Amino acid sequence: MKIEVLSDKSALIERSLHLTVTKMTTAIAERGVCTIALSGGSTPKPLYEAIAAQQLPWEKIHVFWGDERYVPPNDLNSNQLMARQAWLDRVNLPEENIHPIPTDEVEPTVAASKYEEHLQTFFQISSGEFPRFDIILLGMGDDGHTASLFPHTEALQARGLITVGNKQDELRITFTVPLINHARCVMFVVAGADKKSALAQVFATDADDFSYPSRLIQPQGELWWLLDRDAGEELQVSTAAES
Repeated sequence: MKIEVLSDKSALIERSLHLTVTKMTTAIAERGVCTIALSGGSTPKPLYEAIAAQQLPWEKIHVFWGDERYVPPNDLNSNQLMARQAWLDRVNLPEENIHPIPTDEVEPTVAASKYEEHLQTFFQISSGEFPRFDIILLGMGDDGHTASLFPHTEALQARGLITVGNKQDELRITFTVPLINHARCVMFVVAGADKKSALAQVFATDADDFSYPSRLIQPQGELWWLLDRDAGEELQVSTAAES
């Protein structure tokens, strides 16, 4: 695990951009393709806008989502809509390379099953196997949740690829903990002083995993925590340079 505390949000986005693009180009060089799963929320939007300004082989990049609110794709709360407006619609990324979570089924469990089957087909894996995403981008809420894995919810114990997440009465579709933990690289991008308390518990030696679900993210590959100073200043880690 690597933790970096950047001086402010601009430095956080710059560092996240550099690391994301580096991982993308490495994946393409080594395997001919890059698979990346996006997070929602407000923090990654400037990162996506910055990625859109890069010159990358878009036809070799496949974009997925780690979670989605159960709303139509044109809803203002849609993670897909935000990513399309900030990045995907601004570059020549083939539509077939975009893999949104379906939200048009009557039952979210059916949508979750459809997305799981889609991942199995795309990654050419059998039931019980897990894909290895090159990059999974994650945020963290002030309650310690990540993706749509909320404290003390059934989704935390799901062992397939995709499950239904719940935030009170708001339904979502989300990657499971074991799916995230099979990634080659997981990158948390976290900003804001309201995250301090949860971060302290996430990095504590004796906190409860089910109270702070981000603690459950321990991937086989690399784990990066990129924090702005407002979020991470009280952690006992080295402060990173801005570049």
